[in-house]
Amino acid sequence: MHVVILWWELAESDQTIGSLRRYLRDESVAAFAEVPGLRLKTWISDSDTDRWGAVLLWESREASLRPTPSRAAELIGYPPTTRHEFDVEATVEGRFESAQLALLGLAFADETGPERR
Repeated sequence: MHVVILWWELAESDQTIGSLRRYLRDESVAAFAEVPGLRLKTWISDSDTDRWGAVLLWESREASLRPTPSRAAELIGYPPTTRHEFDVEATVEGRFESAQLALLGLAFADETGPERR
């Protein structure tokens, strides 16, 4: 297994965390659900530092080299500020209350309520 972590510093972009959340809901999440070899993609943000990114868990390094449907760099206007790749040494799933992992997070939260579960 292989992990890729991407971060964008949004200071130089016209995009905001809010506009990128809309992109997730309208386009990106559904497109990534169909990517062969992708085990999990988690989009991440830090509103205090105006950063946007993703953590991708791939079945293999080879799978991580395939093209993806991401338009993030196009929308943001430049490639990720940082990109890191790692081999996975081990995985485990802890105890959890909800078996559903897909479609959770702030991009799917009600504008006035907590994240959707």
